[in-house]
Amino acid sequence: MAETVQLVEYSYVQVPDKPGEGARLLAQLKEAGVNLLAFSGFPVGRKGQLDFVPEDGKAFRAAARKAKWPLSPARKVFLIMGDDRVGVGADLVGKLAAANLNIIASQAITAGAGRFGMLLWVQPGDVRKAAKALGVTAPAKPATAALAPPATAVPQG
Repeated sequence: MAETVQLVEYSYVQVPDKPGEGARLLAQLKEAGVNLLAFSGFPVGRKGQLDFVPEDGKAFRAAARKAKWPLSPARKVFLIMGDDRVGVGADLVGKLAAANLNIIASQAITAGAGRFGMLLWVQPGDVRKAAKALGVTAPAKPATAALAPPATAVPQG
């Protein structure tokens, strides 16, 4: 099976870097019935940044507004899912290298049962060119999938 590459939205919140902040925000989303396709958290200075890739952006923003989160504007990220195989990451990032595009952050994880997921961030001005290089013809509505990559430094911009 070929990889599915989708251009999806994410938003982030910066919170105090202390135990329980991520759990508190995730519990608020759970209470609101918001499903996430991906979630990532990492330190930024003396704060923590939590990135959310919601299945339903409208429901996510409504829940964040209700909880009075200082939510960033929505931004774009590539959500890639498919069958795990040797070199799949090299093939994907190679497409961007061949298009002379810089990746500003990425996360990948195996999901078990021979599956993998990946998030790729490029500069906002490079999104269209990256979408073409990765084979995305139009923004797609994300398929329902659980994907929780390990936290790594993800750019705020």
